[in-house]
Amino acid sequence: MEEKEKEFLRNLYTLASVGINIVVATFIGLIMGRLLDVNVFKGKTEPWFTLIFLLFGIIAGFRNVFQMVSEKGSKNIGPDGEGSAGEYDSRGDEDDDRPGT
Repeated sequence: MEEKEKEFLRNLYTLASVGINIVVATFIGLIMGRLLDVNVFKGKTEPWFTLIFLLFGIIAGFRNVFQMVSEKGSKNIGPDGEGSAGEYDSRGDEDDDRPGT
């Protein structure tokens, strides 16, 4: 398998796991809140724990995504704080050592 194909599959995996992370964390928060409201407090607190834990789940999902993106981004940064040597920037020009570029 070529290096470009491997990189494409890695990026596809990352993109797919972003959506899965948000959905799973949200549903876990929703289920935990619902269980607390209905089973533990016998409906006396309904819908408060459901809403609170739903919010916790959404926050956790986006936090996981932020961490994944941060880790992925830090792998592309070289020791000098810039992108890897020889990569192309957003304009399509090769990186060079000229000041102001």
